[in-house]
Amino acid sequence: MGTVMIRCPRTGRAIPTGIVSDRIEFRRKAVFIGRTYCAACRAEHEFFAREAWVDELDSRTASEAA
Repeated sequence: MGTVMIRCPRTGRAIPTGIVSDRIEFRRKAVFIGRTYCAACRAEHEFFAREAWVDELDSRTASEAA
């Protein structure tokens, strides 16, 4: 499991969408448009699922620490 991320169109930073999924399940989902608040530029961004990715790094770090 990991956090679905997008790239802020203004700053280019990777930002979390608040969606949690694993890579396989995320790619199986139908095409959708999401919306998330970006702390980097303090604006709301809409995104297509194809523009997003799952960052599982936080999940691996947490499980390795346990």
